[in-house]
Amino acid sequence: MAEKIMIFDSTLRDGDQAPGAKLNSEEKLKIAKQLAKLNVDVIECGIPISSPGDFKAVQQIARVVKGPVITALARAMKADIDAAWEAIKDSPRPRIHIILSSSPIHMQYQLRKNPEIVLKMGVEAVKYAKQYTADIQYSLVDATRSELDYMCRVIEAVINAGATVVNIPDTVGFAVPEQFGGLIRNIMNRVPNIDKATVSVHCHNDLGLAVANSLIAMQNGARQIECNINGIGERAGNAALEEIVVAMLIRNDFFQKYYHEIKMDEIYKTSRLVSSLMGIPIPVNKAVVGANAFVHSAGVHQDGVLKNTATYEIINAELIGGKAAQMVLTAHSGRHAVYHQLQELGFSLTEDEFEEFYTRFLELADKKKEVFSDDLEALMNEKITYTETVYSLEYLQTVGGSKSIPAAIVKLRKDNEVYVEMQTGAGPLDAAYNAIDKITGFQPRLENYNLRGVTEGRDALGEVSITLRYDNRTIVGRGTSTDIIEASVRAYLNGLNKLLVLRGDNDNGRPDEKS
Repeated sequence: MAEKIMIFDSTLRDGDQAPGAKLNSEEKLKIAKQLAKLNVDVIECGIPISSPGDFKAVQQIARVVKGPVITALARAMKADIDAAWEAIKDSPRPRIHIILSSSPIHMQYQLRKNPEIVLKMGVEAVKYAKQYTADIQYSLVDATRSELDYMCRVIEAVINAGATVVNIPDTVGFAVPEQFGGLIRNIMNRVPNIDKATVSVHCHNDLGLAVANSLIAMQNGARQIECNINGIGERAGNAALEEIVVAMLIRNDFFQKYYHEIKMDEIYKTSRLVSSLMGIPIPVNKAVVGANAFVHSAGVHQDGVLKNTATYEIINAELIGGKAAQMVLTAHSGRHAVYHQLQELGFSLTEDEFEEFYTRFLELADKKKEVFSDDLEALMNEKITYTETVYSLEYLQTVGGSKSIPAAIVKLRKDNEVYVEMQTGAGPLDAAYNAIDKITGFQPRLENYNLRGVTEGRDALGEVSITLRYDNRTIVGRGTSTDIIEASVRAYLNGLNKLLVLRGDNDNGRPDEKS
């Protein structure tokens, strides 16, 4: 009989630690709701002790999102555990996740404690957390560079103390599959009480082996896999959720002893939502969800696919919800056609929300001859990243050229007031940003700028995502338009509005230790 593999999603914790991928509370909640639709078993929401902003985000998710286990990360410290419980206690299925290093290099240089003291700390932390909830996960940070005998002692001790899940992280992406599979197998064979806990794995992708390591760990006894949407995470990222679950399905002949309960047709939508809100583009050659995953350019490939898709496609795009009906829309398309196409793409809107969207659709359709599914998706993602409007764009005019001084005139509305400013800059975009800074009184640092064409053609919709940093706060802004300068200005305003709305929160600060 096949055994279920629990899918533990850490996009909102480890993924949120990726450079530039800073989410606010509302964005975290939107992703958590989608992860629940995806039907992940566990959602790790953040580190409540790290900041009031992170605490608020975790607490909101715990109160609103139903279905998955909701967990928060805590170091082996009472204050961390208290904060984690306070944040997740309103969830019907709360779990406290405790982390503590087990490798010699971490104990010597980071913790500066001997192994016996660290073991005692771990046991006491589990016992302390047990007063709050029966579901306790314990992670041995940097497990793949730890001594096996010591790890087995720690695992046995924390299970005796009440841990229900024991996680074996490859924290620095050091392991190779044969070694990692052997490590899990040894733990399963050598820890006498291992049957009283679920063994989990958490693999980083520094050597590009995170998915392979996760799958071989499953074959050797792990029954929970920790992974992230699009494989995002610190440094080179984490094991990609979509790659793991699709591999298990497509290679069922090889993984027939195991199954998961992920709703496959929600993968594409979840992938795009995370990419949009975090401002991290999906590489075109990314497995399963990349733009080129189902594109064939070589003549022999095209010929084969036309005759039988199985010749060069092992994954059907529709499996992951990635191919809606290709209805082409125009400015003459009625509300019903647009609404139907949004439903095909997996979006659900209220009547008021649709009317607001339809107005934006008509603005785009007036500029383009044809509006495709990707255009609609980009407009929807812009709507998803929408924040409370403090300043809105009323007018934009720019001047550029090889022998002219770049300049911009920007008109913004705030409540009933209209502000107009003209500025020059290194280019028309820089000039427009200077004008906005002058009006708003803000001058954030632009840390990252990404532009992509949503569809093909000279009238393609441009999608811009930027990362802004101001006063120790990092946010992502997004905008779309057929005019890339306008799209860039919309993205900048979106980011500034977030800064203004969230100005009172304190989202900076992270505990030093991570799994």
